[in-house]
Amino acid sequence: FTDAVARLGAYRGVACLGALTIASEVGDWRRFPAARTFMGFTGLVPSEYSSGDAVHRGHITKAGNTHLRTQLIESAWAYQHHPNLGVTLRRRHERVDAATAARSWSAQQRLCARFRRLNARKTSRSIVAVAIARELAGFLWAEMTASQ
Repeated sequence: FTDAVARLGAYRGVACLGALTIASEVGDWRRFPAARTFMGFTGLVPSEYSSGDAVHRGHITKAGNTHLRTQLIESAWAYQHHPNLGVTLRRRHERVDAATAARSWSAQQRLCARFRRLNARKTSRSIVAVAIARELAGFLWAEMTASQ
């Protein structure tokens, strides 16, 4: 898991132990053909109550890997602050290739801005963290399925 831990650790909020947890719980990333299926595996997709043309979306399903979902939500809380590269994250970026570091930085900019926008609209910050965790799962899937 050395390569996977280094690549996942380049993302803000995903420390070494968190990256190892994510990598070991997922195993083979190629079994998910799209980011949406990976998000479904984590249980971070909204439930749906549909009848005819009416579609109503509810809370997240939680019908997925509990350890993975918990780790992603914990990692998502790091995006409530402004985007920056601290000493630790800069050191982790030195261990990965430039493309991974660039994807990590663009993910950080997008997720930090999204956290602020959602936080202004929602009353519960935990709901915002779950939404950010879902999007972070998509970024991590894209990172791990990108060809090296």
